Amino acid sequence: MNSQAVAIARPVGAQLRVMWIAGLAVLLLVAQSIAAQARPESFADLAQKVSPAVVNITTSTVVAGRTGPQGIVPKGSPFEDFFREFQDRNGDGDKPRRTSALGSGFVISEDGFVVTNNHVIDGADEILIEFFSGEELAAKVIGTDPKTDIALLKVESDDPLPFVSFGDSDTARVGDWVLAMGNPLGQGFSISAGIVSARNRALSGSYDDYIQTDAAINRGNSGGPLFNMDGDVVGVNTAILSPNGGSIGIGFSMASNVVTRVVAQLKEFGETRRGWLGVRIQNVGEDMVEAIEGLESTAGAMVTDVPEGPAMEAGILAGDVILSFDGKKVEDVRGLVRQVGNADVGKAVRVIVLRDGVQKTLKVTLGRRETAESTEEAAEPGQAPGPIEKDILGLTVTPLTDAMRSELGAAEGTTGLVVTRVDETSTAYEKGLRAGDILTEASQQKIASVSDLEDRISEAQEAGRKSLLLLVRRGGEPRFVALNIEE
Repeated sequence: MNSQAVAIARPVGAQLRVMWIAGLAVLLLVAQSIAAQARPESFADLAQKVSPAVVNITTSTVVAGRTGPQGIVPKGSPFEDFFREFQDRNGDGDKPRRTSALGSGFVISEDGFVVTNNHVIDGADEILIEFFSGEELAAKVIGTDPKTDIALLKVESDDPLPFVSFGDSDTARVGDWVLAMGNPLGQGFSISAGIVSARNRALSGSYDDYIQTDAAINRGNSGGPLFNMDGDVVGVNTAILSPNGGSIGIGFSMASNVVTRVVAQLKEFGETRRGWLGVRIQNVGEDMVEAIEGLESTAGAMVTDVPEGPAMEAGILAGDVILSFDGKKVEDVRGLVRQVGNADVGKAVRVIVLRDGVQKTLKVTLGRRETAESTEEAAEPGQAPGPIEKDILGLTVTPLTDAMRSELGAAEGTTGLVVTRVDETSTAYEKGLRAGDILTEASQQKIASVSDLEDRISEAQEAGRKSLLLLVRRGGEPRFVALNIEE
């Protein structure tokens, strides 16, 4: 019985091995099929579908002629007169000249609204739109937004125009295929393919939300669309990172979810209307978590100043940490700026702040950023005592005088301590404090004398804190710095 069982078991094992190998082969075939589907053999159908709505943009501008050989020889050079005579003989001199520039764009409605970059049409006297069919139409500017580099144009046509729609840029994932279309280097309609390399990139603006892509983007592609595989616009090609001016595979497209809000306002008002809270803010650092009572993480935005405006009227104070805006958690300064900017002007929103270890909910009616006053200071007047210097926390400080206030460009009525020297081996130096900085608050309380600062340090030590939060002003601009006070 045992030998017979062994004899039967052997062929069954061989059959199992054959079945396992066959199953593995099927899995490999399925994987290859999935990979083939993920990597399309051609973008031709998609290109044919969206091309009619993509346009080339040519702008022309009249500029003043040169009044001298500027940029050719240095002013005062003995050759200056010679080059001026040479320009005059060739009809240059001070005659106005017309210059032209090229860019891209795309039609978003059958009645002729066109989206492009603001820098493509900025200062242009004439704007000409060339369609894929070869037809050319003059365009007028409906509105522009330099902050996001978006412009909305309009052309008039007797026939409905082919157009494309915006997609949801938040659904774009790193690794997704995308197509860039436009007029690179003036070569006419061109398409390039790549992937989404990164999301939520910021370059220089407060409202930046760029999609990074390795699809080839060059000069002339500015203002053109970035398509997903469904033919929806998920970005507007705006900038490249390059050491030589050509594409090296690092391009940036403003996310469509930013663009759609801007375009809607430009279409309705001819301008943007962003919400304005009326505060100066900075990110919360790791060292501030220990210094601020009740703060558990770096999430939030620290209020450094409150000029006259909506925030002041609502009772927000310098030193408050904004944790929530209009029901949404605040992650950092960039996030709060975008949240406020996307809110409607005149809307009443609830803002949750952390103050003295307690969360407070305040109701703020938003103003309009574009018309906001940004130069007023909220400092209260006071009188500083006589000049006394003292070394403390790696700083040499002395009370602020009227003469110092004027010299350092501080607002009238500002009180505090002036930093006259910083120990280069100290934490204060590492944190960026320098001679000429003005300390106006310690532990979120105003200071006007050295004794005030010493009192705040003692209070923080008695409370068991390891750091002291200082409000520092440099050139009128405030920021918070946390210094270690452990003995």
